[in-house]
Amino acid sequence: MVEIELDPNETVIAEAGAMNYMEDGIAFETKMGDGSTPDSGFMGKLMAVGKRALTGESIFMTHFTNRGAGKRKVTFAAPYPGTVVPVDLSTVGGELLCEKDAFLCAALGTQVGIAFNKKLGAGLFGGEGFILQRLQGDGMAFVHAGGTVIRKELKGERLMVDTGCLVAFTRGIQYDIQRAGNLKSMVFGGEGLFLTTLQGHGTVWLQSMPFSRLAQRITGMYASGKGEGSVLGGLGNLFGD
Repeated sequence: MVEIELDPNETVIAEAGAMNYMEDGIAFETKMGDGSTPDSGFMGKLMAVGKRALTGESIFMTHFTNRGAGKRKVTFAAPYPGTVVPVDLSTVGGELLCEKDAFLCAALGTQVGIAFNKKLGAGLFGGEGFILQRLQGDGMAFVHAGGTVIRKELKGERLMVDTGCLVAFTRGIQYDIQRAGNLKSMVFGGEGLFLTTLQGHGTVWLQSMPFSRLAQRITGMYASGKGEGSVLGGLGNLFGD
């Protein structure tokens, strides 16, 4: 969870349904878009939420504002076990690219948009990573990742990552999806058909347990009849217990 302390009349934006608890004096309102361009008009807001719909996110975001006289706290919870990563956008060039379901909450004024992989074919076949979220602003933003998070600083090096393990990266990192080795490696390697290639100068955040990998492990266990108890569970099923 991430606990945010708001000054009077200060606002934080979050994904719909992310709030865990809030103190008395916090008022919330669900709005279309992130509120970064309040004077854009209805059509401008409609275009913004249309982009969010492409990422699979809700077209609405919740705005939490401190209406009290003193400081008040509001807390947001991640949708599954993992790590919340705080990023000060002003220190990373005002922009952060992250996987489409990583964004949790941010300071009001942060623009939450989308970014496409330039190579359409590779993006489509690569699965995860074709559409990314782009966070722009100069305040704090919080993204969520599964398992343990590793931060790596690239200084021109080339890094190849499983497409699901990428969380976020800063401006200056070149992003691409490429075929994973030869045909034999792609079919029998178990690492997927494509890998994400990152190269340049900037910061990269990686996660050890993507939600997609966790979901596949769980569904695979139930599909094969493997529940709790391993060997004893198998004997129980054998004798109809």
